[in-house]
Amino acid sequence: MNKIESLHDFYGRLKTQHPDITIPSLETVNNTGHIGVFKRSMYCSAHPSPYNRRDYYKISLILGSGILHYPSQRILVKERALLFTNPNIPYAWEATSETQAGYFCLFTENFIHKRNESLRESLLWRLDGCPIIPITLQQENVFTEIFTKMTAEMEGMYIHKYEMLRNYIQLIVHEALKVQPQDTNFRERNAAVRLTSLFIELLERQFPIGSTDHVLELRTPHDFANQLSVHVNHLNHAVKEVTGRTTSEHILKRITTEALALLSHTEWNVAQIAYCLGFEYPANFNTFFKRQMQCTPKAFRKEGISS
Repeated sequence: MNKIESLHDFYGRLKTQHPDITIPSLETVNNTGHIGVFKRSMYCSAHPSPYNRRDYYKISLILGSGILHYPSQRILVKERALLFTNPNIPYAWEATSETQAGYFCLFTENFIHKRNESLRESLLWRLDGCPIIPITLQQENVFTEIFTKMTAEMEGMYIHKYEMLRNYIQLIVHEALKVQPQDTNFRERNAAVRLTSLFIELLERQFPIGSTDHVLELRTPHDFANQLSVHVNHLNHAVKEVTGRTTSEHILKRITTEALALLSHTEWNVAQIAYCLGFEYPANFNTFFKRQMQCTPKAFRKEGISS
């Protein structure tokens, strides 16, 4: 449950199943993001996919039957459905019918959020407890047409094709919201999953830090628990149950990631970075950074410049 499948892992598995396929370059993922669109028949097999988190979002048009293994749930899918997954929650797919058709697209957070922040509040974040939406045959035709256009766009040379693809993702989300069933029993969400998603979203909202006047307001599990109006023990238990990592581990990892980015991509001095990240004294930041990275901030920055 602690493992996170990366894009490299995904394409490695795809290459194993289809040796002739051309794997796209992933060198620009950190800067511009990444998107891929595929037919499910290329990727689905009789063996269940690994049960873990992914470091990318995924929207699937499932044509076929199977079982979605989700935290504290086994969700049965019959014939056709939409599946929305995000990097916060682990899952696995087990096919139960021979036919596994349809499409899926996967994309990184920076691909979509840098250009369309509204999706952060979209179905991708709100379908925490049950990410499956059953659809009718008529609705299947609507989503098939969108995915077909996305596939053609991926293969085309239009200079603004990635803007088009972002718009298609937005269209899928809106069409899904229109057909989302009103059955409250179906939409009942697992409380731990919902709370974990709220915590992750609240954590991510604080980043990136854009100026030396921007100081982190939420730095401890108690800070987040107070913001979410829950007891800190309840928050810690939910986050550990769903992700396999403690609330503190998530916070420390995200602060470390931001520290690395600020040291690498700004000219702010270490004291300024320490202040923005909520450390009262630079010495405390140095101790924290050395514990996480086994070197001081100055040594990391110097090594980055020299390399």
